[in-house]
Amino acid sequence: MNINKAVDKAYESKSLKEIADSPVSAIQGLSDGDADLLLKAFNVKTIRDLANLKYVKWAQAIVTLSDTEQ
Repeated sequence: MNINKAVDKAYESKSLKEIADSPVSAIQGLSDGDADLLLKAFNVKTIRDLANLKYVKWAQAIVTLSDTEQ
C-alpha cells in the first residue's frame, strides 16, 4: 500500500506509528470539520481511535462475513 495516497502531504514522511497517532484529519478526504464531528459523536481524536472504534470493527466484520455468506 502506498500510504502517500491515504494521508495528507504533511504526513507522507512520517512513520506509521506517528500517522496512527495523528489527528483523523491527516487522512486524505477528512477535513477538520469531519474530525470535529467524529470527536463529538464518538470521542475519536486520532487515526488509531478511528480504527479501534467498535462500530468500524463491527462494520468491517459484517462486510468480511458477508463476502463468504452463501
